[in-house]
Amino acid sequence: MINALESSSLRPYLIRALYEWCTDHGFTPYVAVQVDDSVQVPREYVKNGEIVLNISYDATSALKLGNEFIEFKARFAGTARDILVPVGRVVAIYARESGQGMAFPAPVPGEAGPTAKTSPLRDASRGGGDGEARVVHLVTDGEETAAVEAPSDAPDDEPPRPSGGGARPTLKRVK
Repeated sequence: MINALESSSLRPYLIRALYEWCTDHGFTPYVAVQVDDSVQVPREYVKNGEIVLNISYDATSALKLGNEFIEFKARFAGTARDILVPVGRVVAIYARESGQGMAFPAPVPGEAGPTAKTSPLRDASRGGGDGEARVVHLVTDGEETAAVEAPSDAPDDEPPRPSGGGARPTLKRVK
């Protein structure tokens, strides 16, 4: 049986739904993208093979959340840039203010172009390789996006300790 979160046709619908939820509640929608040659973004803003993009109405123009691509124009350091992201390269969408959102399995090599560097989001969103879907909650942690997981022997009610410091979201596995 195919895992619903790994279905390439479901991802664009979930992205659009979470985008709508964010905007309806006054939140700022962000997408985390695993960058490879198929992703058209300013490379100088890519860090560890990933880029986080603000896709809010105020930050973009001509935003199109399609089934194959997310396309828009945005300003980076005052310069307008065309952005093109294959939907399969999106590894998370979340609200900046609350950290609520959804992470997706990282692209498998050969699915959406060449493989980018391993993402900290990859391990937390994939689960233990048992095919079981994982629900994650993005929480504000630091300057970098890092996976936050409770050790397997930690009690369920004890929150995991984030690694690093700052104001960027991280992933936490919800059991």
